[in-house]
Amino acid sequence: MTEINKPSEPVDCPSLDVQDVVKRAIELNDYSYLLAQVPYSQFIGMSVARFGDEMVFKLPAKDDNIGNPVLPAIHGGVIAGFMEMSAIVQLMVFMQAKKVPKIVDFSIDYLRAGLHQDTFAECKITRQGRRVANVNINCWQNNRKQLIATARAHFLID
Repeated sequence: MTEINKPSEPVDCPSLDVQDVVKRAIELNDYSYLLAQVPYSQFIGMSVARFGDEMVFKLPAKDDNIGNPVLPAIHGGVIAGFMEMSAIVQLMVFMQAKKVPKIVDFSIDYLRAGLHQDTFAECKITRQGRRVANVNINCWQNNRKQLIATARAHFLID
């Protein structure tokens, strides 16, 4: 007889070292492996491209991300999670992080509806101290100058 609630056996795989994952992503200029380690980023379908010192994050139009089917519009929590995850990845890459930054606070301003279409975000690290980093995040759809949301976040980095 098998037990229904028996936990599955651990899969034989090496434990992930955050610094190695980040280093590999930077060397290959391919951040898909880094994002693949985060189940939420996979769930919402986010991706990223780096152009020199700028990273642009993409949230593709996806039916599962809709919060208001009447408009249809992306769920506000999905937008906030996308922006927060974008800031974390940006910090990890530019700091060549040894561990994942911890969120201290996150404040978002929704400026207009995020319609059911591709959405983009960019992050600016405005201050990086020894222990805390401040990040501003802008999110848009068709026009980079017409933001759908803006956010500020503080992260504990060490």
